[in-house]
Amino acid sequence: MRALRCNAYGPPRDLMVEEIPDPEPSAHEVVIDVHAAAVNFPDVLIVQDEYQISAPVPFTPGGELAGIVRSVGADVTNVAPGDRVCGTGMVGAFAEQIAMPATSLTHVPDDIDLRDAAAFGVVYFTAYHTLRSVADVQLDEWVAVLGAAGGVGLASVEVAKVLGARVIAAASSDDKLAVCRERGADATINYDAEDLKTRLKELTDGGADVVVDPVGGPYAEQALRSTRFGGRFVTVGFASGEIPRIPLNLVLLKGVAIKGFEFLSFAQRAPDLARRDREELLGLFAAGRIRPHVSKAYRLDDAATALHDVAERRAVGKVLIDLLA
Repeated sequence: MRALRCNAYGPPRDLMVEEIPDPEPSAHEVVIDVHAAAVNFPDVLIVQDEYQISAPVPFTPGGELAGIVRSVGADVTNVAPGDRVCGTGMVGAFAEQIAMPATSLTHVPDDIDLRDAAAFGVVYFTAYHTLRSVADVQLDEWVAVLGAAGGVGLASVEVAKVLGARVIAAASSDDKLAVCRERGADATINYDAEDLKTRLKELTDGGADVVVDPVGGPYAEQALRSTRFGGRFVTVGFASGEIPRIPLNLVLLKGVAIKGFEFLSFAQRAPDLARRDREELLGLFAAGRIRPHVSKAYRLDDAATALHDVAERRAVGKVLIDLLA
């Protein structure tokens, strides 16, 4: 089979498509014919060995996919050949086939496009856990989303609206903000052209209740300064490449709670909340109340370019690798 390979840590442009042996399932695994795989910012970090967990080289990048089950291991009972499934892992998705634990898969209903299913898991679970469980967003609260046109950002806009919040989307261009308004944002801020702190306070009549920040960098402190007393600031990642240094006197004076969300540790440390959120979110997805915004799909041969575009924050919403193209 064909797969994108990382033979040495480095920039995405060094990745190459190669022929490698087809996978065989272990007793608890399933082999999937991959139809589509999503590109996420952690994929960029993993190929550069800058993620919190290293993947030994050589490996196939990609952690999110959807496709059709080809074969199952001897002990697998929850899926069968021919089933439509989606799943997440750490690596292996940017290939024509992948072997995954059966327990990491979710069945995809027949009326849901497999491309949507591939683009759904990571960003929407991140957004839902962040807003529902970590920030505990309440009806009519003001939620400010930084990097709102990115994968996690756009999912956060959509999820916050589903939870009944009022949403301000902040991004770096008017074109990106137009997409945010299409996905339900009540107001927008171009933080390359406007003062983020001032506009957030004006739009919310005193300050945001919740800030979701998947970007880091220079706008984090401005957004923190714009929260109302007792607000919640949730850091989700540092797509800008810069980890902000927050003056703790702001926390003292504003009574704000600064929290963090990281996918693996949340599932391990709060399994009951993770299970509740998963059930609720899958219900919303099946009902059609949320749908990923896929801005572009690349062929496997162009997967290195897709990773580079995500690294440079050029993508709006989700980017896919189409294995059938």
